[in-house]
Amino acid sequence: MQNEKLQINLAAGMERGEIILREVQGVNELPVKPPVKIKIEGTIGSVQEFLRQRVGTDQIEEKRCHILFDRDKISIQLVYNEHDEYLRGEIIGKLELNPKFVEFGINSGKVWTPSELGMFLKMNKSFFLDKGENMKLVSELMNFTATVNNKIDKSIKESGDRTDNFSQIVNSNLPKTFTVSIPIFKGCSAETIEIETFAQISGRDVAFVLLSPGANQVLEEMRDKVIDEQLSKIKEIASGIAIIEQ
Repeated sequence: MQNEKLQINLAAGMERGEIILREVQGVNELPVKPPVKIKIEGTIGSVQEFLRQRVGTDQIEEKRCHILFDRDKISIQLVYNEHDEYLRGEIIGKLELNPKFVEFGINSGKVWTPSELGMFLKMNKSFFLDKGENMKLVSELMNFTATVNNKIDKSIKESGDRTDNFSQIVNSNLPKTFTVSIPIFKGCSAETIEIETFAQISGRDVAFVLLSPGANQVLEEMRDKVIDEQLSKIKEIASGIAIIEQ
């Protein structure tokens, strides 16, 4: 701006003003960046919902997409713009266990002490169809260790033969089963399942594991049912996308 003249007009009533000149090196432009890659992980219906909203737009070219599904992992993955490193995107849908079902530790080998299990069931009374069953079970669990130790002491004093006594304690102190109504998978309705309690006694240490053949059956049935339902809906929306089983 050297040798150039500037004319400054001050507002009415102003006698002085300040001018600040800033010199910029080069063109003041934002740097060019590559497109943002999309990778979304959600529930098992995520791929179907994404396609429902995007098919028919310039974002989805069906012959440039493919779907991978895994029955064991209960997952479906959509890859679109597979030919373009910059525009490629992934949508992953999974059927996952409900967090509360996981907390119970059913069929997972999780080990509970009687007091831990008693307190946990007390705080999760809402999952019991029969609240009276919950109260009785909690009471028996909270007193379980003391009963075991008393009977062990009595057994030692009277005969020293502990094996039969241990077996009687496990079979008599607690109900073999109890029933809860709980969602097994995220986003699914509650299932009424019967849970079996298995006690293990070693000396004065007592532990429990929870098993449910019914819950395992639901899981196996849902595995194929959910995958097949989702793939059928996807084919209705976008029949041109290649679907491949892993």
